[in-house]
Amino acid sequence: MKQSMQQLQLAKVIKNQIFEGFVLVRAAEQRTSSNGGKFLDMTVCDLSGDFNAKVWDGTAQPPRPGTVIKIRAMMQEYNGHPQLRVDKLRLLSDKDEVDMGQLVPCAPEPAADMLAAINRRIDGMQDEDLRKVTRLRLNECGPRLMYYPAATKLHHAERAGLLHHTSTMLKMADAICQIYPTLDGDLLAAGVILHDLCKIEEIRADETGVAADYTREGQLLGHIVMGVSALSRACDEAGVGGEKKLMLEHMLLAHHDLPEYGSPKPPMFPEAEVLHVIDLLDARMFEMNRALDAVAPGSFTERIWSLDRRLYRRAHPPARREDAPDAEGAAQEAPQQGGEA
Repeated sequence: MKQSMQQLQLAKVIKNQIFEGFVLVRAAEQRTSSNGGKFLDMTVCDLSGDFNAKVWDGTAQPPRPGTVIKIRAMMQEYNGHPQLRVDKLRLLSDKDEVDMGQLVPCAPEPAADMLAAINRRIDGMQDEDLRKVTRLRLNECGPRLMYYPAATKLHHAERAGLLHHTSTMLKMADAICQIYPTLDGDLLAAGVILHDLCKIEEIRADETGVAADYTREGQLLGHIVMGVSALSRACDEAGVGGEKKLMLEHMLLAHHDLPEYGSPKPPMFPEAEVLHVIDLLDARMFEMNRALDAVAPGSFTERIWSLDRRLYRRAHPPARREDAPDAEGAAQEAPQQGGEA
C-alpha cells in the first residue's frame, strides 16, 4: 500500500457531516431488522477509534474483518452514540493510496527499513554459527514480519511492532557492547533477534497488524517455550551444538527473568542479563511514551496497569540538541563485537 493519504479522522466528524475515506473493518455481519429487511452491521475504525456503521442496502455483503474499505457515509447518532450511515462502500483497488498509519497504530519507521537493519546486523556477525542460526530463524518467519505486532495490547501492539521492538533493542545492544567490551556482541545480537520471533506463532494477527487474540499454541505454550523449541530445531539443522546452542536456548528461556512472567530460569550469564534488561527497558519506554503522548504537558496520566503507577509529563521539556546523533546513527557508527559463545 502506498503511503500517501489525507482524510478527516472519524472522531472529528460531527453529526450530519459527510465522511468519505478509508476505514478498517473490525467486524461485519448481515442482520435482519424487525420488519424483516436485511442490513449490514459493521464496526469500522481509524486511528481515532471504533465506530458503528450501518448499510441499509440488504444486498450488501459483509466485508471480511481486517480489510480496508472506502466508504461514503453520514455521521448520525443512535442512543447517544455516533453511528455512520453508509451510502456507498467498496473494497480497495490497486490505485488506492492508503496510509495504514492513519487507520491503525504503526511502527514509526517503514518495516522494510527495520528489516534491512536487522539483516545488516546478521551479515556483520563474525561468528558463523550464530549468523547461520539467526538467518535461518529470521527467514522462517517470512513476510509476516513486515506487519506483525509484538503484543495484543501492551508494548509494541502496532503494525510491524515486532520489527520495531527488535530493531530498537539491537541499537541498544550495540551501544551497550561499547561500554562493556567483555560482552559477546554477536551472541547478544542473536539473542535480541531470536527472543520474540515465536510471537508470530503465539499471536493471531492479520496484515493490518491488528492482533485479534492468542493462538491455541500461544495460550497453551507461549512464545518462550515455542521459541526454545524452534531454536533447538534450527540449531540442529544448521549444525550448531554444544555450548553455543545451550547459551542461545538459555537466553530465550530467561529473557522474562522471573517465573511469574514466564521464565523458569533467571539470566545466568552477562549476555542473557543484558537481553532481559534491554527487553524490559524497551517495553517500558514504549508504554511510557504512549501514555504521556495522550496527556497535556504538566499533567499526570491515569494509572498505567502494566507499570502499576501514574506518570508525569513534564511541563517544559528540553530542546533537542541539533548536534546530538540519533540512536540509529550511533548504532551504525559503533563497531561490531564478535567472539565465541
